[in-house]
Amino acid sequence: MKKQNRRDFLAKATAALALGTTVANAASLPGGYEHAPDVPEKRRSLMEDIKKYRKMDAHAHVYFTKGNFEQVIDIADRLNIEKLVISRPMVPGGKGDPAEIRSCNDLVLSAMKQFPNRFFGQLTLNPQFRKESLEEITRCVGEGMIGVKLYNHVKINDPLFYPIIEKFIDLKMMILMHMGIGISRIQYDAREPKGVSIPEDMVDAAKRYPEAKFQLAHIGGGIDWEAACKAVMGVPNIFVDVSGSNNAGHMVDFAVKCVGEDRLFFGCDNSFYQGVGHVLGANLTETQRKKLFFDNYNLYLKSIGRHVN
Repeated sequence: MKKQNRRDFLAKATAALALGTTVANAASLPGGYEHAPDVPEKRRSLMEDIKKYRKMDAHAHVYFTKGNFEQVIDIADRLNIEKLVISRPMVPGGKGDPAEIRSCNDLVLSAMKQFPNRFFGQLTLNPQFRKESLEEITRCVGEGMIGVKLYNHVKINDPLFYPIIEKFIDLKMMILMHMGIGISRIQYDAREPKGVSIPEDMVDAAKRYPEAKFQLAHIGGGIDWEAACKAVMGVPNIFVDVSGSNNAGHMVDFAVKCVGEDRLFFGCDNSFYQGVGHVLGANLTETQRKKLFFDNYNLYLKSIGRHVN
């Protein structure tokens, strides 16, 4: 009988996540058996694994649709996600003008006020509007936000970002940068805007500003995750979140070996079941899994006095 590992088990049980049902424990048979022994099949609850670990989602979003805040919290409750770091990036292809920036940030502030014990907020901005962006940083941090989520209007290593990065160095806060989706090893996807960042751009910025804290977004979001992990190997002020719906086999395992267990953050980018599943399915130690799910991001929060007990 073919041996079924933990990853295969979890992949086949994905549908059970939302329902909280139990699934069969497909334990491998000892060598030499041609048929399953005539014994009752042991069953395990996948939800027990899910509830076992405290979780903090380092990359989540809220939207303008009615009831969205409640929907996010409902899913988080099912998956034992205690805290979510939320933002509302600007419309892809839009100008990202000051009015849109403020509208997006106001939405996040509303979510924070409605669920103050569940949401940490990150502001968004467009460095092409320097004055307004710096004003938004002051306003949003003053309202309790803990960092910034940047999008694809300007590359992270563009000089337009220098005053923004320097401001967040003063605040000691995380700079989360969207990475281009659809980039292959060879060329950009034609749909990506010219201002989209790639890991090498973040490496350039991080080396210029070693005091800054950078978070490379969603290695499970469609980017070349192997190349991304290799790019940031020797750059200690770049952290990597494993969010995204594209869950290639061994992605998390590779990231742990390549980037290190202390520089990885659990995140979902609103692909919640995939985000939890690929950390559960990875070949990690208990300590490593706890670090990814909760401890690593909480350590960052501790550095700015906002950690969770």
